[in-house]
Amino acid sequence: MPSPLRIAFDAARFALLCGTFLFGVRLARAEIASTVYLNGVASPVYFNDGDSFRVLDGDMSGTKARLAGYNTLETHGPVHQWGGWNAKELYAIAKMATLNARRGTWHCESDLSRDGYGRILWFCLDLARDQILHGFAHAMAVGKDVGHPVLLEAQREAMLARRGIWAKGTPTLMMTSNHSIAESTGEAMGENYNRLVSVVDGHSEKMVHENRYGECENVCATVDAPTREGALRVLGKLRENGETAAVVKGVADPHLVSIINEFAHLKKMPHVFRDSERAIVERHLSAWLADGAFGPLQKSIASCMRYVSFAIRYSATDKPECLKW
Repeated sequence: MPSPLRIAFDAARFALLCGTFLFGVRLARAEIASTVYLNGVASPVYFNDGDSFRVLDGDMSGTKARLAGYNTLETHGPVHQWGGWNAKELYAIAKMATLNARRGTWHCESDLSRDGYGRILWFCLDLARDQILHGFAHAMAVGKDVGHPVLLEAQREAMLARRGIWAKGTPTLMMTSNHSIAESTGEAMGENYNRLVSVVDGHSEKMVHENRYGECENVCATVDAPTREGALRVLGKLRENGETAAVVKGVADPHLVSIINEFAHLKKMPHVFRDSERAIVERHLSAWLADGAFGPLQKSIASCMRYVSFAIRYSATDKPECLKW
C-alpha cells in the first residue's frame, strides 16, 4: 500500500497538472482569499506561495508581504534537492505549503518595514509554526540573527518525526537562493553570494562566489563533513564526558549529529543551549576536532538548487525545460 507521503505527493501532482488545487477548487487564474489579521485587522489576502502573500482589500490593498522567521521551498519549479529527495518530490511539498497557508486563518504583526523587493515584512508566529510542524518549511533568520525559539522547537519535532522535507534526510546547510555573477553590477568579485541556512539554529550563511551559472545549472553547496562513524564517535564523547553530558542530556541523537556536522564545517557552535553551556560544548568539540576524534573530514554535498534567472522563472513563453513538469 502506498505511504501517506507518497499519496500526498501524487495528489499534489495531480492537482498541479489539472490546474486546480486541493482543499477548495481553484481555477487556474482565480484567486482564493484567505483571512489574515494584519496588526489586528482582519484582511483578505492571496497566498502565492507558503511564505508570501498579497493583500486584496482594505487600507493595505495591493501591498505584497514577505513573511519573516521561516522559509518554504521555491514554487517556480522543481529546483531543490538533498538527501534521498528528487526535485519533483520537493516541488510537491512546496505546493503543499502554499495550500496549507491558504486553508487557515493567521495573525501577523509588522512595523511596516520593507525588504529589498519592496514587500512589507510580517511575522506570523502561528502560520510559521504550523508550516514548520507539518514539515512544509524550515526556520530561517537573516544576518546575524537566529531562529525564533518557538519555531526551532517546532522544527526539532518535525525533524524527529521525519515529516515533510525531513523525511529523506537532513542537510547540514540548506541552500535557499543562488545568484549568478552575471546578476551583479560590474561583475565585481565579492558582490555575489548564495544563501545557506542552518537547520540547527536557523541562521544564514553567505557563500560568496564569482561563478557564472547557466540556466538550469544544478548549483550545490559542499561542506567538510565527518563520516557517519566519525559523527557517532563524537556523539558518544558528548554523552560520556562529564561536562558535556550534563548539557546535552535530553537532546535527541539526530539533533546532536546535526550540531556535530555543522560544527565540523563552520568551526563554530550554532546558537543552541545557554551561552555558558554552549561555550562548554564548543570547547570540547574544538579539542576533539584538533586531536582527530572527528576522523578525516570529507567534502560532501549538503544541498543543491537549480539556478534559473529571476527574469524567466515565471515566464509564460520562455520557461526553461528544467522548470516544466
